[in-house]
Amino acid sequence: MNKAELIDAVADAADISKAAAARSVDTVLDVITNSLKSGNAVTLVGFGTFNTRRREARTGRNPRTGEPIQIKASNLAVFKAGKGLKDALN
Repeated sequence: MNKAELIDAVADAADISKAAAARSVDTVLDVITNSLKSGNAVTLVGFGTFNTRRREARTGRNPRTGEPIQIKASNLAVFKAGKGLKDALN
């Protein structure tokens, strides 16, 4: 499912216009993004938790030439599924 399909599904399930559903989906994604940017976790009970992790700088290898390269440190977004989601999938 891509974003457009998600918006269509939200519009149908909530019986609202696609424009309103698009605003809602965009707002939820923006709030999650901004919360993660500020270092806060987002926990949706029964669904899961969005969090960030720090990946330290490291030395890697260029796959074409084999020469070592420096990979910069970065922040990663991680998701851990909650019990409700795990139970629904199994």
